[in-house]
Amino acid sequence: MKSRLLKYWDLLRSSFWFTPSLMAAGAVALAYITVGLDQTVTDEWLKRIGWAYSGGASGASAVLQTIAGSMITIAGVVFSLTLVALSLASSQFGPRLLRNFMRDTTNQLVLGTFVATFLYCLLILRTIRFADDAAFVPHLSVTLGVVFALASLWVLIYFIHHVSVSIQADEIVARVGRELSEGIERLFPAKVGETADAAPEQVALPALFDRESRAVPVHGDGYLQRIDAGALMALAEELDVVLRVERRPGHYLVKGSTVISAWPGERVDDEFIERVNAVVILGNQRTPAQDVEFVMYQLVEIAVRALSPGVNDPFTAIVCLDRLGSGLCRLAERDMPSPFRVDEAGTLRVVAPRITFPKLVDAAFNQIRQNSRTSAAVALRLLETIAEVAAFVRRPGDRAALRRHAAMVARGARAGLEEEEDVRAMEERYAEAMMLLQEAPASTSTSTSTSLPA
Repeated sequence: MKSRLLKYWDLLRSSFWFTPSLMAAGAVALAYITVGLDQTVTDEWLKRIGWAYSGGASGASAVLQTIAGSMITIAGVVFSLTLVALSLASSQFGPRLLRNFMRDTTNQLVLGTFVATFLYCLLILRTIRFADDAAFVPHLSVTLGVVFALASLWVLIYFIHHVSVSIQADEIVARVGRELSEGIERLFPAKVGETADAAPEQVALPALFDRESRAVPVHGDGYLQRIDAGALMALAEELDVVLRVERRPGHYLVKGSTVISAWPGERVDDEFIERVNAVVILGNQRTPAQDVEFVMYQLVEIAVRALSPGVNDPFTAIVCLDRLGSGLCRLAERDMPSPFRVDEAGTLRVVAPRITFPKLVDAAFNQIRQNSRTSAAVALRLLETIAEVAAFVRRPGDRAALRRHAAMVARGARAGLEEEEDVRAMEERYAEAMMLLQEAPASTSTSTSTSLPA
């Protein structure tokens, strides 16, 4: 239930209507409150304030009409500017980045400000009465309407600045880079119960798991966005079963495919299948909630588009590499979570799919490497990034993954670059990276070759 609520909350945060709707509702409530104050409180204290509105009904009506008309006009302009920014971002940086723009709180607040001010003035306007015997002018409400109009003017100026900044390539890459850092902090190490490292004895799958387990099919099509870890652990403890999660967040599931295998298989019934499907959240697109690889792919997509012949912008690709390198440096220092999850008694309950540092390195570098064979600047930065990450890795397997990518970058550059000076620079960067990636950097052993691979 928690994961499903988080999914809906994420959808609301990524919409243009939720925050403006809340602000519009607040404007309605404020209009009723201020009109009530105008009806019950005397105007004597307002007259002492020089800037408060003190005119008659005709003037108040004209002021509110002017404000309301201008606010709804500006709201249309803001919507147009927002759509233009979304169109530019989609065509230049990729449609998957639209979610980041739609989640931008500033854009939502700006839209809400103009809509709320328009609605407030409209509601106040309807309370003005012109009859001589029952004339009513809500001086406090009109004064607040003018204040809101002035505030909206400042908001418009800030919005123009914000849009100008937010569509810059460096700013977009930096925003995705921050999301990558936040995802790494949140997911590594990931926890579903306690890790097997905390168990008093070695934990492993039951010997008959593959033979006697039963597959739990998924009820729909879509990308696996979340798995409710707490509910899954509680289900395994309640029914005394061992669950192996076959797919991890980010994978696409076809209706009827296996999402979880349960042992012993005889405890799997229709009710159990329904409960498992309740903790598996599917959607039409990948999200970064439990899928750090998706955020990496956003940076990779920007870099690959920048390297395309139609764009030919290696500088943006280099910025993406810098952010990917920053994320990989953080990942290299983290302990990859164990796939085995145990309960408080140390009994194995859940086996989670494991994502490793080498797999994330593949996700970060593969497509950029494949599209930068003829770009000396990007290929050199790739090797520099690998060398930078090498200073943070601790595990031999991680070093091996970086060495493999350094060798592939060097081979591709030798095949794609025609200028000898570029190839020579590549050899130097490759030698530096391989020296840092030796198993024992302080050793004088020559077992690791630093020459350009054949």
